[in-house]
This record gives sequence, structure tokens and C-alpha cells, in this order.
Amino acid sequence: MHITVIGSGYVGTTIAACFAELGHDVTAIDIDEEIVAALNDGRAPISEPGLEEFLEAHAGERLTATTSYDAVPESDITFLAIGTPSNADGSIDLTALEAAAEATGESLAEKTESHLVVIKSTVPPPSITYVLEPAVHRGANENEHIEIGMNPEFLREGSAVSDFLHPDKIVYGTHSDWATEMLHAVFEPLFDDHDAHVVETDPQTASMTKYANNAFLASKISLVNDLGNICKEFDLDAYEVMEAIGLDDRISEQFLRSGVGWGGSCFPKDVDAIIAAAREEGYDPALLEAAVEINDRQPERLLDLLTDHVSLGDARIAVLGLAFKSDTDDIRNSRAIPVIDALQARGADVIAYDPVAAEEMAERFPNVDYTRTAADALRDADSALVVTDWAEFSDLDEEFDAMATPVVIDGRRCIERRDGIVYEGLTW
Repeated sequence: MHITVIGSGYVGTTIAACFAELGHDVTAIDIDEEIVAALNDGRAPISEPGLEEFLEAHAGERLTATTSYDAVPESDITFLAIGTPSNADGSIDLTALEAAAEATGESLAEKTESHLVVIKSTVPPPSITYVLEPAVHRGANENEHIEIGMNPEFLREGSAVSDFLHPDKIVYGTHSDWATEMLHAVFEPLFDDHDAHVVETDPQTASMTKYANNAFLASKISLVNDLGNICKEFDLDAYEVMEAIGLDDRISEQFLRSGVGWGGSCFPKDVDAIIAAAREEGYDPALLEAAVEINDRQPERLLDLLTDHVSLGDARIAVLGLAFKSDTDDIRNSRAIPVIDALQARGADVIAYDPVAAEEMAERFPNVDYTRTAADALRDADSALVVTDWAEFSDLDEEFDAMATPVVIDGRRCIERRDGIVYEGLTW
């Protein structure tokens, strides 16, 4: 098939490269000329394992990028993967997505064959009915051959390529059997060697499924962190408790790692958005609000443990990990941000290390000393805070001996407790 993907951010770039890997011809469309040039050169604009290899393999052949919508009417199906930033009240800003939807419709106004426009961006269910479908049809001058669908993504940063190729589920939100068959044709190559669950529903239900998915996982993490905080107060190891309850198949062992909390582009934004949408309908989502509150408290608890051992005024504090999770350079809603903010507000001198995210964080905190290695960050430090669970941190050992005072506050259970260091786990 010939697929057009509007938007070459995190989701758009990943699905464009993966569609090309499945054998489709893909045209990526973006307004940013630098991103378009990078894609045509086979370079990834984001750090994501496996993505660069796909771009190198298919750029200029099955995958091309452009700033023009000319390829849209020539394609079989179009995916809208435009960012939807958060407003101050937690709701999402649909301005860019609505404009792209209308521009897509305009490019299809003269098309005489059926064409499916699929929303890939995460949007509240009512916005499909009242904003995005009208925008496409308005642009297309009510061309009856244009249909709208929803295909939410369930990609985790750091494993997005693998998640795309080996999905637990694929959700088709459509208004017709024809549109469902079109989506199935797009994803059919995945089923050659993988048996994913397929959910066929309407666009609004598909949209809510994405929000419910992320809200459930975020709430599960917050519940585990709340229980972990209680375990810490009882001088118990939360990881032993969670290992035991994870054996219950009603709970499962996934997302039971307590720590400094969740961040990134999905959980915070999606939970805030569905809270805002619920409030707009007159419903108070108290459990989701509590999940956010608990998550926001975890960095504060990390610092409380630190101040039990170190006076922060003029102290040299090493922050290990800046990305919101390992295997990505994404710092959006990283737990390192409130940690660094609080350390600097209390007069500490912050030294930070991350394998890939330091450059991104330096734009936000230019007065932090960023080092090339974890060992450099630890040298002469008065304490170390582990904020991201990079695998290399688990190998640290003798590096702690170079600290001025070897105090380690671990927010991700990366470091082994051993003689010679003062060690505190956040919930263990």
C-alpha cells in the first residue's frame, strides 16, 4: 500500500519507519524542513532503539519525506500523527491537529475514490465528533468519498519499534466495514509471525481505550508507590511485597516497580487530559486526581531521604539519570526536573549525568554541570540521587569510593546495598 503519515514527531516517525519495514511505500509529511531532510538522509530525529536502522534501510526507497501534501490524494490511506500539547488546565490543544486535518481534507477534495483518514494522535472522544471529523470534511468540501477512523498507538518510548512489531493489541476505530478492512490490510504483515488481539470498534471508543489504558497503568504505578511509601515507613522492602502480590494473576507482576514516579509524554498528558475532559462533563475523577498527586509527591520524598543525611546548602549532589525513562532521550515530565529544581532552590550544586539526555536537559538547566560519565558525576560528590533506571547504573561499584561522602539515595532500585556507602531506597 501507499501510506501517507502527517507529522514526523515521535509517533509519526516511528510508525512511518515501521510501515516501510512491513513493505509499504510511505510518504512522511512535516512542516519542519530539518526533520524532512533528516528522514530523507536516513537519520532519526529522536533517540529510539532500532529506529535508525529502519530509516537507513528504507530512506529514499520505501520511505520518503516532504513538506507537501501532494502525495496524500495519491496514497491509499493517511495517518494523522500531530502533537497535541497540554493547556494550562490539562486539556489538550488541538490547534495544530485540526489545521492538519483540514489541510488533509483540502488535498482530498477532488479525489473520486474512497480514502481513509486515520487519527493516530491521542485525543478525547468528543473531539473526534466535534472538531476533527468536521475539519477533514470542511477541508474536503464534504467529499463523500472521505472517511475518518481512529487507530490509537500503544508505543512505549525506549521500546516503540518492538512494540509496533509485536503488539499486544491493535484497535481499529471505524464507521464502516470498508474502513476496518483498510486498516487490517495495513497491519496484515504483522500477523505473519505474531498473533495480536484485534479490537474492532467505533472511533470514539477507540480513543477512550487509549486514555483508559494509560490512566489504568499510571494509577497502578501510583498505587504501588503509595504502598511502597507505607512499606518504607514500616521499614519493609516494597519489592518483596510486590513480588508476592504479582503472583496473583488478577494483578500480574507488570508495573509493580515502585520508585520516583512516572513521567514522559503520555502518562502525564493523557491522565491530565482525561481528567479535564471528565470535569468538563461535570464528573470529578477523584481516583485519577489522587494518582497524579501521589506521583507528584515522589520526588519530594526522594529529597526528604536525602536531607536526612546531607545538608543541601553548597552540597555537591550528583543526579544520575535525566531522561524520564531509560533507552530514550526524552526529558518531558522527567522526575529529574522537579528534583533539580528543588536542589537548586535549596542551594545545592548539581552535577548530572545521562547517557543520551544531557543535551536536552541542558536547554532547561544551563547552569548544571553535565559530565561525560557517571564516574565523573560521582567524583567528590556529597551525595548521589538515582532518578532513571539506566542499566549501566547497576554496574557502578568502586565509583562510589570517589565520592566525598558516599550517600546514595536510589529512586529506581538500580544500586546494590553494600558496605562502604550510606544507602537509602525510596520504598525499600
